[in-house]
Amino acid sequence: MTKLFLSLHVIAAVLAIGPVTVVASMFPKALRRAHAAPGDREAYAALRLLHRICRVYAGVGIAVPVFGFATASSLGVLGSAWLIVSILLTAAAAAVLVLLILPVQGRALATVPEAEPEGEAAAHRAAAHRAAGRLAMLTGVFNLLWATVTVLMIIRPGSTTGV
Repeated sequence: MTKLFLSLHVIAAVLAIGPVTVVASMFPKALRRAHAAPGDREAYAALRLLHRICRVYAGVGIAVPVFGFATASSLGVLGSAWLIVSILLTAAAAAVLVLLILPVQGRALATVPEAEPEGEAAAHRAAAHRAAGRLAMLTGVFNLLWATVTVLMIIRPGSTTGV
């Protein structure tokens, strides 16, 4: 069972966490593009799609810790320090995604104008630029947390593999 749980855990991480890290990283640039060209339906559609992918894969990503706990339990390592740190970092990454990135994306998406008077364009672009910068920073933190968890999963201090 351990090999099955581990395989499902790794597959879930690759298929769920990988896409959300890439797509969340793409959102700030797409947001700037959408605000630079008000009325560009394609830019707005791309933003909506990126946000939807982030939301869906955030939900699918729940499988990663579920299979991770099953794997850790079957290996008897639930009390290991490296695993506890990984769990805390995973919780922090999930919180950054669900409580910060997704809401900021949603608010930013709601502010993309279909068309705007010239006088308001500069103010909207400045707000979009700030939102894009905040999203880029939050996404960087999210990606760094997941990279750290990945390294911990590979190194596994105290591992019985001898590697």
